[in-house]
Amino acid sequence: MKGQMLFDILKKKLNPKRQSVTRIIVCSFAIVILIGAFLLMLPISSRNGTVTPFLHALFTATSATCVTGLVVYDTYTQFSTFGQWVILLLIQIGGLGLVTLTTFFNVAIGRRLGFKSLRLASESINLSDPGQAKNLLKFVMGFAFAFEAVGAFLLAFVFVPQFGAEGIFIAVFTSISAFCNAGFDILGRLVPGASLRLYAENPYVLFVVSVLIISGGLGFLVWNDLASYRTTKHLRTHTKLVLFMTAVLLVLGTIGVALLEWNNPQTLGAMPWYHRLTNAMFASVTARTAGFDSFDMNFMGPIAKTLIIVLMFIGAAPGGTGGGIKVTTISVIMVVVASVARGREEVTVFSRRIDYKTVYRSLTIITLSLSVVVVSTLSIFYGTSDSVTELNALFEAVSAFATVGLTVGATADMNSFAQIVTIITMLIGRVGPVSMAISLAAHPTDRNMHRSVSPQAHISVG
Repeated sequence: MKGQMLFDILKKKLNPKRQSVTRIIVCSFAIVILIGAFLLMLPISSRNGTVTPFLHALFTATSATCVTGLVVYDTYTQFSTFGQWVILLLIQIGGLGLVTLTTFFNVAIGRRLGFKSLRLASESINLSDPGQAKNLLKFVMGFAFAFEAVGAFLLAFVFVPQFGAEGIFIAVFTSISAFCNAGFDILGRLVPGASLRLYAENPYVLFVVSVLIISGGLGFLVWNDLASYRTTKHLRTHTKLVLFMTAVLLVLGTIGVALLEWNNPQTLGAMPWYHRLTNAMFASVTARTAGFDSFDMNFMGPIAKTLIIVLMFIGAAPGGTGGGIKVTTISVIMVVVASVARGREEVTVFSRRIDYKTVYRSLTIITLSLSVVVVSTLSIFYGTSDSVTELNALFEAVSAFATVGLTVGATADMNSFAQIVTIITMLIGRVGPVSMAISLAAHPTDRNMHRSVSPQAHISVG
């Protein structure tokens, strides 16, 4: 009922007749963040029973809702069980989207959805056809909760023997955080801020978490396509591209981290060779917007950090729980470059032509994303202590924008201005730079406006 009330408020205050669908989605994230910040401020949310400063509560709520994982406090040592449940709820809402959740519950109780509601729902899960939104929503919810439940069950075999009954909550929290690509953990009871470093030589934990991360990052459109394959005997070009690029990036990331950090005693060098491979693979997986780490990335060499930055910036697939500019975006740009270099006018992938609007949108996403990262990097570099290098500031900025959550320690040193910029960066990264730009536009573009034809310009480039 509360979710339905919030959904009705959003529709009344942000009527699609007057506001863009994108603006409603952006505002839904902002509302959830503010409510989460208020709850995390309460004395009941902190472990010592005191009020958490608003900016720190806002940072934590934004990081959880945007499924980032950057923190100014260790989650376990700062927040009580109530506070941890609030964070977990924010992660779940942020990972699946408030609009997605509320629309699904409307469907579950048998409420009829109008075209505008279906359009809003389809936009929230990156679906081009609103008519398919209802069926896909059911699939998304069932798939997500099933994966999270199985993940929690598997992780319980490790955490329950180690922590007793409390291990059940730890398993549930870790599973949801991993599937939603959030990177939050409550293992600070062992070593605050250690993430999964104490399980660096436990391949079972790293494997389960890796599968959850990849599953959430592939996107629900891909999983729905795979689930329908037995009937259709066909995979969409989107699915093929996502699977191909995901495999390539995982392999290249694993090889790159292994080669660059193999003999570094502060990262992989102190482990047996088989654990080095396992942790190199996990680093490649988690850099794709998950945020868990099995070794301290602050001690990585500059080239290895640069590789992680590239993986973080690319991110996961559209329509999932991951962030970044998305594997499909970088794929389109690579295909365009290859086509132009070979003198081809058409841009094709898997024998399918890519629409010019997709090319334009991809270029826009990358340009806006780089702009956000530059501003965030400068803010972090000049808003932290002198010990934070330019590379570490860039690492933290990309981690925030791509909603990854991996850190090299700069977050803890940020002043208030840098924290505010990082909060904005995380929100932009979660909703997408293009969506944010559209939502902030004073007069959203009317597709039915008369299109004037301008004279063609002839510009020499290159």
